[in-house]
Amino acid sequence: MSEQESQPARELPKFSNRLGAPIATVRPVGKPPSQVSGLPGRAAPPSSGPSDAALANPAPPAPEPSGAEQQSFYDAVGGRKTFETIVEVFYAHVAEDEDFRAMYPETDLEPAKERLLMFLEQYWGGPRTYQEQRGHPRLRMRHMPFAVDAQARDKWLRFMRAGVDAAELSPLHEQILWDYLERAAHSMVNS
Repeated sequence: MSEQESQPARELPKFSNRLGAPIATVRPVGKPPSQVSGLPGRAAPPSSGPSDAALANPAPPAPEPSGAEQQSFYDAVGGRKTFETIVEVFYAHVAEDEDFRAMYPETDLEPAKERLLMFLEQYWGGPRTYQEQRGHPRLRMRHMPFAVDAQARDKWLRFMRAGVDAAELSPLHEQILWDYLERAAHSMVNS
């Protein structure tokens, strides 16, 4: 068994986001210096093992990440207010587009707005209200009754782009969010 296999797995933070998947936090762990020997022209130091002093006084463990290091994406971008902006702008475009609006069977878009808001909040580390009220998102299954082709995907992305732009996120946060939205949109295509 290798040294790596014998080490216990690192514990992940207790909180989670993205529908229950924990956020991975890498904690630096001090290791003793390498004791490489056997190289041509080099001999191992006379005492190649750790000294008694080193064994008696090991390096302290790496510090626990502070609250800022464990901040969720949801909190980092401004929480509910940010996602409300994205959803409001997105659905303003949906309401104006007759063809796209036809994909929403409800006459009132408010329930759809609330579902999208709850989903985005939960996915990005906010309240878990979506799962509490509706269960697992199962995005592809929930979108199967609708013919989602490349044209619908592109329109959805255009409307969502307007929402993301309105949120005025930092370039890094915008890139992370947009990457997810593009992947999600492409995965919904079913016709």
